[in-house]
Formats: sequence, structure tokens, C-alpha cells
Amino acid sequence: MIYLLALFIGVPLLELALLIRIGSAIGTVNTLLIVVGTGIAGAAFARSQGFAILQRIQRDLEAGHLPADDLVNGACVLAGGLLLLTPGLLTDTVGFALLLPPTRELLKGAAKRYIQGKLDRGEVIIVTRPGQR
Repeated sequence: MIYLLALFIGVPLLELALLIRIGSAIGTVNTLLIVVGTGIAGAAFARSQGFAILQRIQRDLEAGHLPADDLVNGACVLAGGLLLLTPGLLTDTVGFALLLPPTRELLKGAAKRYIQGKLDRGEVIIVTRPGQR
């Protein structure tokens, strides 16, 4: 809970400080153009990536395959698109990282290792049926 509180307070403060710093260096109008431009470009890119992933998911389902990897890709693209719609350059950077396939693969690999470590240490328990682990 403390991590979420720090995240919801810390990120906006960092974004604000960064925007003020950049605005003083390149000007307010240029800073606003960057924020709006990344939002528009990111939304368009997220839309195209999302449609491509959706088509792959549909193709896999029609072939009788479980599209697990593409479902994770879809969640990453959705999260990236939402971050890009949030004003700020830090969130835009993370948002673009989630949209670009090479960096998305790196982030997915790191997340898998993190979750596997928690499973190995017994910090996460998966219940498939009530009363069974």
C-alpha cells in the first residue's frame, strides 16, 4: 500500500518538476507542444499496435491456440497508451517503452523473472481449485 501511495504522489511531483525544468530551458509553448505531440503520436501508435495484436489474437483463437503472449502484449499496449495520454514526459517514456516491441519484450522478460522469483520463494500462491494449491 505504501508503494502505491508513493507512486501516486511521487510520479506527479517528478513529472511537474521535469516539466518546469524543461519549460524553463526550451519555453512553455515548446514544452506543451512536446507533451501534446507525444500524446497524439502515442495514441496513434497504440491504436495501430492494438489492432495488430487483436488480429493475431483472433487468428490464434481461430486456429485453436491460446494467445497468452499476445494477451500480455495487448495489456502492455493498453497500459502504454494510457500512460501516453497522461501529461508528462516520464509517463510518456514508459508508455513508449511499452508500445515498442523490442522494449516491450525486455519489460515482459523482467516481469516474468520477477513473478517467477516470487513464486519460487512462496510469496505468491496460485489456487486452481478451492482447497488446492
